[in-house]
Amino acid sequence: MQFGEMQCLFDLDTALLSETQMAKGLQLFVNRLSFYTTSEQLKKIFSPFGVVTEARLVKDPRTQRPKGFGFVTFESEADAQNALNSLNGRIVDGRLIFVEVAETTEAVENKTSQK
Repeated sequence: MQFGEMQCLFDLDTALLSETQMAKGLQLFVNRLSFYTTSEQLKKIFSPFGVVTEARLVKDPRTQRPKGFGFVTFESEADAQNALNSLNGRIVDGRLIFVEVAETTEAVENKTSQK
């Protein structure tokens, strides 16, 4: 395993929520965000669909710049699914974003070990 691969695994591992929250389908993974989108804007974008308990952008640990993806956590599974259906493939801040249910740390590790 090369250094870049280890850094990628570390970033993904620290970015995911607990498997208990994931089992409920409350956390969404949002990809291809503008590098100018803030956590507050992300929360505002998803708030019309229900109570957002957390909206978090993943940042480069060295530069503290957003990496272009993040996670949004909802209080309700139905609200999370509604947001996913409504916002996936939409243009936000001039970028076409993709929204999907976030994977657990275990699922990410399984995919990585299969490569």
